Amino acid sequence: MKQWITRLAAVAACTAAFMQPAAAQDKGTIGIAMPTKSSSRWIADGQNMVKEFQAKGYKADLQYAEDDIPNQLAQIENMITKGVKVLVVASIDGTTLSGALQKAADKGIKVIAYDRLIKGTKNVDYYTTFDNFQVGVLQANSIVDKLGLKTGKGPFNIELFGGSPDDNNAFFFYDGAMSVLKPYIDSGKLVVRSKQMGMDKVGTLRWDGATAQARMDNLLSAFYGKEKVHAVLSPYDGISIGILSSLKGVGYCSAQQPCPVVSGQDAEIPSVKSILKGEQSSTVFKDTRELARVTVNLVDAMLAGKQPEVNDTKTYNNGVKVVPSYLLKPVAVDNGNWKKTLVDSGYYKESQVR
Repeated sequence: MKQWITRLAAVAACTAAFMQPAAAQDKGTIGIAMPTKSSSRWIADGQNMVKEFQAKGYKADLQYAEDDIPNQLAQIENMITKGVKVLVVASIDGTTLSGALQKAADKGIKVIAYDRLIKGTKNVDYYTTFDNFQVGVLQANSIVDKLGLKTGKGPFNIELFGGSPDDNNAFFFYDGAMSVLKPYIDSGKLVVRSKQMGMDKVGTLRWDGATAQARMDNLLSAFYGKEKVHAVLSPYDGISIGILSSLKGVGYCSAQQPCPVVSGQDAEIPSVKSILKGEQSSTVFKDTRELARVTVNLVDAMLAGKQPEVNDTKTYNNGVKVVPSYLLKPVAVDNGNWKKTLVDSGYYKESQVR
């Protein structure tokens, strides 16, 4: 009887161990460095990655730097000191991390650039992002379609806004948009009255909505006394809201003077609400749940000694090397497809945007 009880206890112990693999499984800690909580998308990115890493048996050290470059450097160096297995970095300024990432490489820590390319260093192993050139194409096409340019309508006045010049993505967004808009500008169907073109003139540092609002105020007072602005290329929803605030301040978005066509990106709740009110024309949705999933799968494969899946090995040259990348597909969202894209997919509840 005693032998039978001992055997039963051993079986029970084995069964308990088998039923609790997650508790026993600890694959180490992944360091996640995010730029800021001022944009809701970065909060979602962080939360999604933590959840995905934990599901695969990793711990996650998630840090936000609040757009302070020295703060992000200190956070990354602290993660290196603590011995994280991998660093996943969405950089504030992709040119400032070379020294820190050399320290990571010296300790054998791999680095994933997350949605923002890290430049000027060989110590970036992979890059996960969306097709950023295509984001700009979608933004520009939303303007072309709303104005009816393909049917010969025009000329229309347009002003151009770019993203933060220290973010490599901003140049891809702008170049993608201009690949569509420039032929209409060259033909005179679109007129940039301010003549402000190129990222050196239209960039918006830190993607800041207040900075965009102030610039739009200046454009309106300097170039649009009697003339009307018909469209504004905006690369990001926070910038779009700033632009729209400026426009409303001089009488646009009213019964007498409708809003110009204003693009956007990230499907942030204030902008989705603005689209439903007939103000912002469109946004570009980038499903951060999918980006987190792709990133976590890539890290897991890399740490298991497998070859991670990538789908682009040519586009993203960081000045030292071409970084193998996985690109996801962005989706244009407007008043016609917002519910199917954002609510039916489970990204938002309808009550959040109504």
